[in-house]
Amino acid sequence: MTRDTFTGKRALITGASSGIGVEFAELLAAQKVNLVLAARRREPMEALAADLRRKHGVDVVVEAIDLAAPGAAARLKSSLDERSISIDILINNAGYGLQGDFLETPIERTVDMIQLNVTALTELSYLFGRDMAERGSGHILLVASLLAFQAVPTFAAYAATKAYVLNFGEALHDEVRSRGVVVTTLCPGHTATGFDAAAGATVSPLLRLLTMKARPVAASGIKGLAQGKASIIAGLSNKMAAFSNRLTPRSMQRATMRKIAGA
Repeated sequence: MTRDTFTGKRALITGASSGIGVEFAELLAAQKVNLVLAARRREPMEALAADLRRKHGVDVVVEAIDLAAPGAAARLKSSLDERSISIDILINNAGYGLQGDFLETPIERTVDMIQLNVTALTELSYLFGRDMAERGSGHILLVASLLAFQAVPTFAAYAATKAYVLNFGEALHDEVRSRGVVVTTLCPGHTATGFDAAAGATVSPLLRLLTMKARPVAASGIKGLAQGKASIIAGLSNKMAAFSNRLTPRSMQRATMRKIAGA
């Protein structure tokens, strides 16, 4: 499949109010893909939607919803079903991280993160994936992280959620491809978004050097999805880092990640 074959499709992008989600929307709209934008904050999505309609002439629907709330995924699906809006491409991008010692982080915050990063992503993949499989066509992009490849002290729960996304996505890729559905998992490294501020994260000088801009990260995800890949790592240095994990003991990986994370 080439990148142009998304033209005229409808994509649902979660986490579409900022960061990589905005870049997904920009890139897909430029390919004449109609959109549903979903996130908690309506105002930035409405501004983005107006801009995309003006620049690209696409139809854009805005859904303000907190996907971390229990049952939110089903409510979003029902809302779209009521308007006969069918989703061809699901961009499961919503998620956030928390940095800090696990025992010093309020458990309510950790559970909320797991609900969004894991449960909502899984529910959305199920709800929209079933429709795609029944039609015999569809695309699902799951956004994991480079941290999915190893345990990360001070990002213990976050890295674990992204390990789930990576393993879930690669397994689902093999399960549903015979039914015409492509599932690709994107693993970005550190990216220039609002992630650090939301996570309360410290950015080390080394990590700052390795930071990618959000646009090429989103572009690599869309390209990998169009090519039908099971997973893709954005950026050469991130590919090298993931490969190096095959050659080093897990204890060394943890020590290295603690230094890179600036903890």
